Amino acid sequence: MAERDAEVTFKKETVSKLLSTFFKEDKSRLSIEATLLMAEMLKIFVQEAAVRSQKQAEREDCDRVEIEHFEKILPQLLLDF
Repeated sequence: MAERDAEVTFKKETVSKLLSTFFKEDKSRLSIEATLLMAEMLKIFVQEAAVRSQKQAEREDCDRVEIEHFEKILPQLLLDF
């Protein structure tokens, strides 16, 4: 499957806008390096969520990952990160 090998990325503009919503002052700015680092962290977080959700589905003898599997592993993710 070529889809599995495709590199997943987040757009710099999306990450920048997302982070900017948490700034308390309008003067605050985000460097390109910080944006790229956060995009990489988001990528790792999403990959970890996908793997854990897949393992949860396998434990329940499901051949398809559903939102319920993600919901079950979400507390683990929040504690680990």
